[in-house]
Amino acid sequence: MRIVVAVKYVPDINAERRFVDCRVDRDPGVGTLNELDENALEAALRILDALPEDERAASEVVALTVAPADGDVALRKSFQMGVDRAVRVTDDVLAGSDYFGTATALAAGVRRLESDGAPVDLVITGMAALDGLGSVVPALVGAELGRPAITLAKKVDVADGVLTVGRETDEASETLTAPLPAVLSVADTANTPRMPNFKLIMAARTKQIEQWSAADIGIDPSAVGTAGARTEALSAAPRPARAEVELVVDKGEGGTALAEYLIRNELV
Repeated sequence: MRIVVAVKYVPDINAERRFVDCRVDRDPGVGTLNELDENALEAALRILDALPEDERAASEVVALTVAPADGDVALRKSFQMGVDRAVRVTDDVLAGSDYFGTATALAAGVRRLESDGAPVDLVITGMAALDGLGSVVPALVGAELGRPAITLAKKVDVADGVLTVGRETDEASETLTAPLPAVLSVADTANTPRMPNFKLIMAARTKQIEQWSAADIGIDPSAVGTAGARTEALSAAPRPARAEVELVVDKGEGGTALAEYLIRNELV
């Protein structure tokens, strides 16, 4: 079995967000693997762990990212968790890609992997990227590849060429199936990601990360990056600082003071 896990390097959610040319500044010093992608990696590794030993030996999990060089941070963390191979798609034409452009590049990367070796049975992603929170890339990748896509899985099982997924909605519990090959996104409640052991942490430092350009995977430059984006950010600026809190001591005129405050700030 061959599984591709799409991972992303994102700014640390606790760090200050900065923008350069209306794009998020992805400083490798304050970034990390998207936390929700750890659930996707864990799901992939558990599927392979459940295989018979001989079949597991012939299988692999590939971490795939579309990013500049700082995306290696996410791939190194993927190695620490136990993936077998890591690929970074990097090209200036990809800068400014929206969800559709990102899905196009990821799907092209999957096709390139298949052209070099065995078919990809399953593409797994996290439920969202914490820098964008769009949650649409898994479905778009499925559409690009022409494969069924099941999103927000809480339980995952693969047997006899069939993907079976348990999913929770506000109204019901669902069990969905799809034939392989397929695309899957897992919820943050699907599992508890494993802690890397010392051996994998040390090995991840020197493991090879493959790098492909847009031309290497057959991407039309007009379909990705700023050229292919369906939206455009015209400006980006830090949020204005909050005004100091105004405390009003109620000495019998608190209601009047509150009404004056609401009127003065055009809140009523």
